[in-house]
Amino acid sequence: MAQEILTTFSEEVAAVALKPAVVSGTYSIFIDEQLVFDRKTMGRFPEVKELKQLIRDRISPGKNLGHSDRNAT
Repeated sequence: MAQEILTTFSEEVAAVALKPAVVSGTYSIFIDEQLVFDRKTMGRFPEVKELKQLIRDRISPGKNLGHSDRNAT
């Protein structure tokens, strides 16, 4: 997922940091210390498409994500 984020947001994101959690099973995504996704709250892991949309909505709302923006029919 880190590579997807860096590729998709090459002009907006300079780095992705992975930080081990104190509690096993923790999976949280933060942007500038703001929680974007939390596995415990959602009860699941995010899909790459969903994560890219959440990140885009925070850092570059006008950015077109191509196929990641298309709704399933």
